[in-house]
Amino acid sequence: MPASNIILNNQQIEHKIKRIAYQIYESNLNETELILAGISKSGFLFAKRLKTILEEISDLKIELCEVKIDKKNPLKKIETSLPSSAYINKSIVLTDDVLNSGATLIYGVKHFLEVPLKQFKTAVLVDRSHKKFPVKADFKGISLSTSFNEMVQVHFSKGKDTVELL
Repeated sequence: MPASNIILNNQQIEHKIKRIAYQIYESNLNETELILAGISKSGFLFAKRLKTILEEISDLKIELCEVKIDKKNPLKKIETSLPSSAYINKSIVLTDDVLNSGATLIYGVKHFLEVPLKQFKTAVLVDRSHKKFPVKADFKGISLSTSFNEMVQVHFSKGKDTVELL
């Protein structure tokens, strides 16, 4: 098993998520509602954590949307837990745990741009900067310089969150 290094511990992750939540709130001061669209699994868990904090610090009505993207075949139809009519003319933040090449995020962005939106932003916990697509994270917890051979894994486990470099 390859050796791993803890990049962020639970307390550091909580701090980063709280900071991102404040940035999202500041970016949506004139809004009454916001949709947090989390890419399935870790990106959705990240969105849930952001929702909890945003509800503590703001009076925004937050709606969660799970986004299911086939990462091996991103051209397949993307499924969301909300119908597209639910996010017409709304402010959306698309979240994922790690931004690697940008492929998952760009296909997620494409899906949401098929309807008129009020505002669209992206948030990631870790930005690795190995972009193959012209997509950026508007809100990010940490930027890491990593090699292509290294992997970054985010583990969300109540009170035991970690970001590891493998």
